[in-house]
Formats: sequence, structure tokens, C-alpha cells
Amino acid sequence: MTQIVFVGAGSVVFTRQLLADLFRFDDLPPLRIVLHDIDAERLETARKTAEQVAARFGRAADIHATLNRRDALVDADFVINMIQVGGIDATRKDLEIPAAAGLLQTIGDTTGVGGVFRGLRTFPVLSGIAADMLELCPEAWFLNYTNPMAMNVWWMSVVAPQLKVVGLCHSVYWTVHDLCELIDVPVEGTHYRAAGVNHQSWLMEWSRDGTDLYPLLRKKIASNPELSRRVRVEIFKRIGYYPTETSEHSSEYLSWFLRSKEQITKFRLVPLEYLGISEQNVAEFEHAKAALAAGERLELEEGAAEYAPQLIHSIVTGTERIIHANVVNHGLISNLPEDAVVEVPAIVNSSGVHPVAFGAVPVQGAAHNQTYLSVAALTIEAARTGNPELIYQALLVDPNASSSLTPDQIWALCDELMAAHADLLPAVLGGRLEQKL
Repeated sequence: MTQIVFVGAGSVVFTRQLLADLFRFDDLPPLRIVLHDIDAERLETARKTAEQVAARFGRAADIHATLNRRDALVDADFVINMIQVGGIDATRKDLEIPAAAGLLQTIGDTTGVGGVFRGLRTFPVLSGIAADMLELCPEAWFLNYTNPMAMNVWWMSVVAPQLKVVGLCHSVYWTVHDLCELIDVPVEGTHYRAAGVNHQSWLMEWSRDGTDLYPLLRKKIASNPELSRRVRVEIFKRIGYYPTETSEHSSEYLSWFLRSKEQITKFRLVPLEYLGISEQNVAEFEHAKAALAAGERLELEEGAAEYAPQLIHSIVTGTERIIHANVVNHGLISNLPEDAVVEVPAIVNSSGVHPVAFGAVPVQGAAHNQTYLSVAALTIEAARTGNPELIYQALLVDPNASSSLTPDQIWALCDELMAAHADLLPAVLGGRLEQKL
């Protein structure tokens, strides 16, 4: 029986949607679903959610829940990672402490100060998962959803290069979906390919019936001045290719947007927006818990848009499909570093995940990707060597931080964040974070 382990299953809304997408495939054999979380209340809600979703789709599934990660991983075939180390309290620190120092972020989970500290507190847990997998399920696929995506997948390649690790994100799919809606073209039947780094890939190909759709987008933008107040439209106009993550995310990856009140107003940005999103996620958990207790049906989104269920379906049934995956470069994008994690199209079939060599991304796109990857590389090296000075230096490279704060201010901010997250970063402060497994 195929065994799928959800690590961080207490993210119950996301767990619910992944399960629904899995159970929509009626040609999958019976599945063993193992749910793991460190929060007993969330885990129990996840278990009840899984049982309801399986019943609603009429699927036979062997569902288990455990607080013990090692028990969960025994004989796993697929491990889906959705953890958020430190939870909403750590997220508040990542956003509010920099804001008080004059550095604004919108989401703070991918790169920059928020991404760096989220990565640093996630790496030790990933190292523990990797060690357990090498012992208990060395042939399993590790499917990462946790941000910072590029840093986390990169870290896994450092501590456990033997494991089969793929980072999965729906940003490419939803970018194309939303653009097609904008120009009134059905997304079904379109051909699209993106390449770059996660949350900053570039939509390189986008067509329908052999016709390039970019001219329709340019025409739409020219006819509607309000569209030019979108961050991604501004990036598209300056770079020439559309970036594959929301304007909220994209605004904090460059120096262009959050450095002044005028730019924030012009591009309709909401600094610290992720705090509200995080609080909404907590409210959605409470709603799900109450609904299950009352015997009510949980709301399910339509369609199978997430990549993990598609990947599992392809490997188990042999159905070939193309997804976009985050993997170590190894020659996939010729003008980005070989050891970095990049996002490229990948063919998935019964023999696994096969990233497609893309060649070079446009030099102007690669320039921004390289800055993003430099922040990640310094963070990885800080964790690998236990040298905390590299954390400070990573933020000197970050466009948003270096355009908003002086070096002295960045140093002081790092000091404050290192102290604020001390309970989650003991190994970083005290020496080597993890030896290579």
C-alpha cells in the first residue's frame, strides 16, 4: 500500500486540499495516510478532516495520526513537508521587529530578513527529518511545500544529498491562470513554461494554439492604466518577462517598492500583510475544528491544482505529466549557480521526476535571480559553518534591506532578531548547525 506522510499536518486547510486532490484520482490504489504534527489538537483536527474527506470521495484509505515523527516515517513512500517552525509568533517577530527598525516587508517568508530567519529556524528540523528518512525510508520522495522554498530544498541537498527531494509550489500555475483570466483566454489548452528561482521565475513561454499570448497582455496593460499600479506589471514592463509570484511577494524581492511611502501608495501595497493572513489561517483552523465537532461538511476547493497529488499520481500510476519543480540546478539553467536550487519544468512518470534542462534565462532576469540566490547561499553557508556573521552579510546583499537600512542598522536588526529567535536558533549561535549526514 502506498504510504503518504504529511509532516506538519496541523496546517489543516492545506492538508484538506491536498487530500481532496489526491482522492479525486479514482485510479489510485488504496492509500495509507499518516498525519504527523507536534500539536496534539491540530493533529486530531487533521485526522478528523482526513476521515471526512476520504468518506466524501468514497475512497478506501488507512488513516493514522501520530505525534511521533519517526513512527510516521517508517516505510513511507512520499513525505509531504508543510511545517512552520515557530508558528505565528515567530512570523510576528520576522515582520514587526524589522518594521520597527524601518525595514518593511509584506510576506517575509522567501528571501530578505523574514526568509533568512525563517530558513535558519527550519534547517535544524529539516536535518532531523532527513536523518530519520535516511534510516527509516531512504527511497521515499521528500516533497517540500515549506518556505523559504529555495533555501529549504538547498539545505536538504547539503545535509542529505542521497534523498530524493523536490520543492513544489503552485505559483507558476496560478500566475498563468490569472493572466489567462485577465486577457479572457481559457487556461485549458495553453502552453506555458517558466524558469528561474521559486517565487521569481520568469514566464518564458505562454501560448495557445501556437500563438504567443504576451502581445494580448501588453495590449491589455496599455488599455488599462490601473494595471500599471500592480507590482508584477511594473516588473514585467522593466524586465520583459512576467514574474511568477504575487505582487505582495514580489514587492519585497527588489529595492523598487517598499523603500518609500510614495511607492507603497502607488503600488497599493500593505506592509506586514502576512500578519493578517496568518491570523486568518488560525481562524480557519478554529472554524474547521468547530465544523467537525458539529458534524458539518468542510468546504473543498474545486480542481486538482496542487503538484504533490499530481506527482504522486504520476509515479504510482505511470501517468506522464509536466509540472514545475524546485531542484538543485546541475546544469538546468546555464547562467545560474550549479549548486543553487532553481525552478524549471519537469517530466513526472513512473520512474520519478525528471527536470528539463532549460538553458539560459534572460540575462536581466538572471541578474535578479542571482541576487536572490546570493542571499540564500550566504544563509546556507551560515548554517553549514555556524558562522553567524554570514547572516548579517546576507542581509547586506538583500535589495529591500540594503535600500532601506544602513549597514549599522542591519547589524543592529540582526542582533535583535538573533536574540528574539534564540530558542529556535541555538546551534547557529553556538557553532555548527548540523554536520552533513
